[in-house]
Amino acid sequence: MNRPLALILLLAAASTSACTVPSYEAEPTSVYQWQRRQDAIERQYNERVRLCANTKEDDPRKEENCRGVTGAKQ
Repeated sequence: MNRPLALILLLAAASTSACTVPSYEAEPTSVYQWQRRQDAIERQYNERVRLCANTKEDDPRKEENCRGVTGAKQ
């Protein structure tokens, strides 16, 4: 009785963990890859600053757009 129950629980845990999205991102290995990564981070931040500046105060997305932007009024 215990063995089939343990097997069912093990299979359920394995199938549940297989459905999760992995949060692993490989670290860059070359100087070029590091520079591309830093440029992408800077572009994303600049886009967030632009969205925060262009969003009206009464817009419900204002808080989401300005989250993490330094100097932004929320």
